[in-house]
Amino acid sequence: MGSNSSRIGDLPKNEYLKKLSGTESVSENDPFWNQLLSFSFPAPTSSTELKLLEEATISVCRSLVENNPRTGNLGALIKVFLSRTKELKLSAECQNHIFIWQTHNALFIICCLLKVFICEMSEEELQLHFTYEEKSPGSYSSDSEDLLEEFVCCLMQLITDIPLLDITYEISVEAISTMVVFLSCQLFHKEVLRQSISHKYLMRGRCLLYTSKLVKTLLYNFIRQEKPPPPGTHVFPQQSDGGGLLYGLASGVANNSPFPSSIPHAFQINFNSLYTALCEQQTSDQATLLLYTLLHQNSNIRTYMLARTDMENLVLPILEILYHVEERNSHHVYMALIILLILTEDDGFNRSIHEVILKNITWYSERVLTEISLGSLLILVVIRTIQYNMTRTRDKYLHTNCLAALANMSAQFRSLHQYAAQRIISLFSLLSKKHNKVLEQATQSLRGSLSSNDVPLPDYAQDLNVIEEVIRMMLEIINSCLTNSLHHNPNLVYALLYKRDLFEQFRTHPSFQDIMQNIDLVITFFSSRLLQAGAELSVERVLEIIKQGVVALPKDRLKKFPELKFKYVEEEQPEEFFIPYVWSLVYNSAIGLYWNPQDIQLFTMDSD
Repeated sequence: MGSNSSRIGDLPKNEYLKKLSGTESVSENDPFWNQLLSFSFPAPTSSTELKLLEEATISVCRSLVENNPRTGNLGALIKVFLSRTKELKLSAECQNHIFIWQTHNALFIICCLLKVFICEMSEEELQLHFTYEEKSPGSYSSDSEDLLEEFVCCLMQLITDIPLLDITYEISVEAISTMVVFLSCQLFHKEVLRQSISHKYLMRGRCLLYTSKLVKTLLYNFIRQEKPPPPGTHVFPQQSDGGGLLYGLASGVANNSPFPSSIPHAFQINFNSLYTALCEQQTSDQATLLLYTLLHQNSNIRTYMLARTDMENLVLPILEILYHVEERNSHHVYMALIILLILTEDDGFNRSIHEVILKNITWYSERVLTEISLGSLLILVVIRTIQYNMTRTRDKYLHTNCLAALANMSAQFRSLHQYAAQRIISLFSLLSKKHNKVLEQATQSLRGSLSSNDVPLPDYAQDLNVIEEVIRMMLEIINSCLTNSLHHNPNLVYALLYKRDLFEQFRTHPSFQDIMQNIDLVITFFSSRLLQAGAELSVERVLEIIKQGVVALPKDRLKKFPELKFKYVEEEQPEEFFIPYVWSLVYNSAIGLYWNPQDIQLFTMDSD
């Protein structure tokens, strides 16, 4: 590199890089460092450019891996960087472009080297490389100072303490990139690392002082969504938007450690600004994951969000994710659904969503919805997700969470839109048909097994058991609504009466007899009143009879069942799901970072 602009193709022959990675030790006080760091290198951002950079510098990095135990040049470079960062804040205040430019370049080189070191060696070996000094071959410093720990603390200080200005933007992004690289050893292991050195640094020792401040800064970066400075306001060639990196790490901070943490990460943050940013950013996996983390793990934020009077700003983007389930990856859909489940644990939320009236939901294309409550729209989208899952993915986990959210809301259903009421009964109709089909297949299979013992048979009994569980849950949801809010839902009673024949087969079924009592009572009661009113009744007249009948129906005749309440509980080892997910997001969306897909072990490249 050096004082002239460097091109990627020239890097393997660059005399300064050769000296850094060669067999000769370079003292940290040597003028060489000023020469090495005085380059104007157009920072690559596209995956093609980043791949070329890695290929061009891999030989230099490997040469340093081989020679560093004798030269200690990695440690010298780190010390040069550390000494410069002590004056970085002052340099930003004094607008010292040259000093900041060289410090950024030092960190850029360290990040490139660190990425190769971490990919090619264990954490223990990496730790050892930070101890080597200019001594006899293979010896290392006996100094008690941990250079790697000091470097990580310095990165955290740089991210948290250096003001985000036009001239410091690139070094702030580079510091976060380097922090991500430092944590990236997980990418090269199939199993979740439970004794990771990198995480121990963050959770213990000197770095612990900065951990909560780091999370706070990353959250503020997420809130602010700073764009790169305009050309001419800084000394580096302009990069594309680095905002993804500035908040990408924030999504993973709480999820990315398998170690149980008793550390209080207490700090104050503007909840209103955070809420607004979360509402605006839900199109990305990262923002949905961050919202899930905050709702699930921070009771203060959960309480604040549930008290908001504009919950539609948060709920609508979540519903849109679920509505476009075909275009989203399964992890994003899971996160959106779990967020809904967490919200529906609150009775206040379940009541208030039926009071919010929405106009013209343009993204809902099955039917024109000129006016509908947020609650009815939520029911429509969740039911649509269940139906999509039944015909495509057949994921039991997805089914369970959808039904749990509906069940949590069912006692608070209010003024259901006629289309929402229809879809509830239509879903039951679909389940009923599926039940009859599986029952028929099981019967035929049983007959066939009597005549042939050679062919293995599908497990129809298990299929039947699953479908009956779902049917029972749907009946419980309908029953819960009728028992708790019959007078608020004439449209549901109407839909129930219109499709009353559907429920006939379940009246005497041993699995559903108890739960069918109330439904059967409501159907019989209102059918009788409609019969008395005569034939050829209009929709309006039927609804009028239903509304009058609700007052006359003796409530004590409806059998009371335990309240339907489901609570989201994380799996026993949530890191087995979250850590690969977080790192797949970093791998796919981090700007300015590239990893060779052949080196990745944690997840498969085609996984979503």
